[in-house]
Amino acid sequence: MQEKMHLTQHPGLNPPVFEAKITDIIGDGVFLDRTFCYPRGGGQPGDRGSISFGDKFSNMREVKPGERILHPLDSPEIFRAGDRVQCKIDSSWRNRNTMMHTAQHVFSAIANDMYKAETVGNQISAHNTRIDLWFPDRDLFDAEEISLQVNDVLNSGAEVLIHEWSRDEILSHHKMRHTNFLDRIPSSISMLRVVEIEDIDLCPCGGTHVGNISQIPNITIENVKSKGAGKLRVTYT
Repeated sequence: MQEKMHLTQHPGLNPPVFEAKITDIIGDGVFLDRTFCYPRGGGQPGDRGSISFGDKFSNMREVKPGERILHPLDSPEIFRAGDRVQCKIDSSWRNRNTMMHTAQHVFSAIANDMYKAETVGNQISAHNTRIDLWFPDRDLFDAEEISLQVNDVLNSGAEVLIHEWSRDEILSHHKMRHTNFLDRIPSSISMLRVVEIEDIDLCPCGGTHVGNISQIPNITIENVKSKGAGKLRVTYT
């Protein structure tokens, strides 16, 4: 059983250097017995960095999800199962993605409050974030208006909290958002991670988040594009 420590580390900024044992080497990647690395998922890129053992060193490419998190390496052949390695996550990459991901929580929550819009997709890239929204009436959307509202929240100093709740608690909470995916999580997993941005958002999420919303810079909307009936794709930095 792999210990996925990114789920218990909060805030998700400045991840620590950590030691772990290589349990398996599969293709160009290694499995570790414990990891702080966030695997790609939910629109958030996976961590990257490096792994070393004595004088052996390899860059670690974007970490991949699965029942066990896979750590792809440039030079997997220099390691052996059983090596106790040091893993260093690229903090600047993680911190940027953590801030952008938390900002997406705010944007989605504000869009829902203002326009009853539902977030149906999102992706963080190296340059910006895009959110796909479905609206009952997309003609109501105003880019300047929502930018002002989102940036007001980002300057509010709201705390970001992490909880562990049961499915019943999640589904019965009247303020809970974004629960449609719960049926894709095995029923054997009884307790789920819930992210709360005080007075702004409450939803299940396995991503990484800042501790206080004021740690995120203001957003600027770059583009708004039609994606079919009732849908808009909003891109911002």
